Amino acid sequence: MARRLSLVKPPGEEGKAWPAIVIGLFVAFGGVLFGYDTGTISGILAMDYWMNLFSTGYRNSTGHLDVSPEQSSAIVSILSAGTFFGALASPLLADNIGRRLGLVVSSVVFILGVILQTAAVALPLFLAGRFFAGLGVGLLSAIVPLYQSETAPKWIRGAIVGAYQLAITIGLLLAAIVNYATQNRQDTGSYRIPIAVQFAWAIILIVGMLILPETPRFLIKKGKYEQAAHALSRLRRLPADSAPIKAELGEVKANHDYEMSIGKASYIDCFKGQMLKRQLTGMGIQALQQLTGINFIFYYGTQYFKNSGIQDAFTIQMITSCINVVSTIPGLWAIDKLGRRPLLLWGAVGMCVSQFIVAMLGTLTTGQDSAGNIIVYNVAAQKAGIAFVCIYIFFFASTWGPLAWVVTGEIFPLKTRARSLSMTTATNWLLNWAIAYATPYLVNFGPGYANLQSKIFFVWFAACFLCIAFVYFFIYETKGFSLEEVDEMYNEVKLAPQSVHWKPTTTFAQRQNIGDGVLGDDKDVTHVEKEAI
Repeated sequence: MARRLSLVKPPGEEGKAWPAIVIGLFVAFGGVLFGYDTGTISGILAMDYWMNLFSTGYRNSTGHLDVSPEQSSAIVSILSAGTFFGALASPLLADNIGRRLGLVVSSVVFILGVILQTAAVALPLFLAGRFFAGLGVGLLSAIVPLYQSETAPKWIRGAIVGAYQLAITIGLLLAAIVNYATQNRQDTGSYRIPIAVQFAWAIILIVGMLILPETPRFLIKKGKYEQAAHALSRLRRLPADSAPIKAELGEVKANHDYEMSIGKASYIDCFKGQMLKRQLTGMGIQALQQLTGINFIFYYGTQYFKNSGIQDAFTIQMITSCINVVSTIPGLWAIDKLGRRPLLLWGAVGMCVSQFIVAMLGTLTTGQDSAGNIIVYNVAAQKAGIAFVCIYIFFFASTWGPLAWVVTGEIFPLKTRARSLSMTTATNWLLNWAIAYATPYLVNFGPGYANLQSKIFFVWFAACFLCIAFVYFFIYETKGFSLEEVDEMYNEVKLAPQSVHWKPTTTFAQRQNIGDGVLGDDKDVTHVEKEAI
């Protein structure tokens, strides 16, 4: 029973798995920067001292000095604008100086943003810092899954890449804890301490990446076969000239050589022919991950809970952050045990039901006066609503949270991988920005505002409903396959539901050498293999 539940290295897998697993988990640390920065701003916007210091004269519904909804929207969303451009720029680093040094440069850009935010005592410099921090996070969010997917053993790749999402949730939790500890300070330490803590996360990542190896696939891409063999030998703990190392690198090289034989990749090529389905799948899953509403809770959760009449909103934010972390862990186990399609499908169903119940509870049990102040509270309904928000977080954190990064890290060929991932990640951040920018206008009361309050959860419900159909028609099952085998599957399987029955029959290196008699007679070669040749 214990063996059936555990993730065990398959028979025939040569070498050690733990070095690549440890390296992949360390690189996931980049997610802490993303999650911590996202979670920090939610608490800072609700701090008394920060509201007094950064206010330009606006007073909120309680008469307290505050930033206006427009300024709040800009503060939150400008990070997402920076991440969008950072994600699009990531191939300039990843395909030129490499995945490893690309992560180092990304962390340096992030540190610049942290310096500006820490020094700020007014909105203009604070906004500039938020943008540069976002630029660094955007670069990291595209390169981290790229590095992980290119170094991880195929049988546990999903858990390793999914660990990036676990690191994001840990960052959110750490932000909630630090915000809770400094929220009542009446000096600049109230916001400077939570922001400055981010120096530590970035420095840890920089030091580690200066020590760790480059990915073998990037080195093959650059024609550095000997360096690739050395890097893979560090990951597998096998001699660089051993048969398993040569076989694995031979498969990567054969696949890449064939791709390059039909021309170099451009951004347009990511949308041509058979690549179009993959690119739209990657962009679609990242867009829907944001439209499920998770960042509404972590960007505006503290303020939303306060507006709903909950007295200790910071505590609620800490509780939701803890659930986010704990729920991600069983998801990491299930990714490589149960597969991508079933997890995404049932995760979408669970999120859909939870968001609908939260929307109904809030809409039917809360009342407002003519000024938009909430005057009717139903304590039981509030508690039930928070409970279903937590259930929603469980379903998201164990499925769509990590799996969006896993799927996009797996489905693209080496030739276009960096460019394709930059666009899928940029899609995530574009939707992230749109939600962060639009939410104050959708939720708040007043001229030009939609005053949706709890009705906003109907929007997230509709998106979760779309997720169900998207998984069925577009998500291929890639559990247990190498990146090169995933590429072969997309060439052979036309419909996503059929992917669960597909098995690889030959390696790409064998198909490239069919003409030399490696596989024997031409009658043994499939139609798709002939096309590949």
